[in-house]
Amino acid sequence: MKPKATDDEVRAAFAECVNMSAREIADWHKTEASASVGQDSGDGVSVGVKAGQRTIVLLKSKRTPTPEDIKHMRRVISFIRRLSMQAPRKNRESSRWRYALMNWGHDPLIIADADSPWR
Repeated sequence: MKPKATDDEVRAAFAECVNMSAREIADWHKTEASASVGQDSGDGVSVGVKAGQRTIVLLKSKRTPTPEDIKHMRRVISFIRRLSMQAPRKNRESSRWRYALMNWGHDPLIIADADSPWR
């Protein structure tokens, strides 16, 4: 995504990157695997889980995103794209890499459609 992407471009990239539903993310956050990864934000909850919680709110929202929402979307896109390039060679299904991405709302094992940059 280009640095000066429009809000529409950011929303489209966010929708492409976040491939889990709000319910899937919330259910994932209840697992021990989710809690086993990520940097503590200072209150016992990982940065990724907090980002995922904010993503859940955005996925459920029907309102136009605020500038703060767009900023969060950019952060999510950046993290997912960066970490996606660091895939382990083995054991992807049960890797800390996958678990961290899922905390943010992206399951790298979900097969993307042919036009997706994630395939």
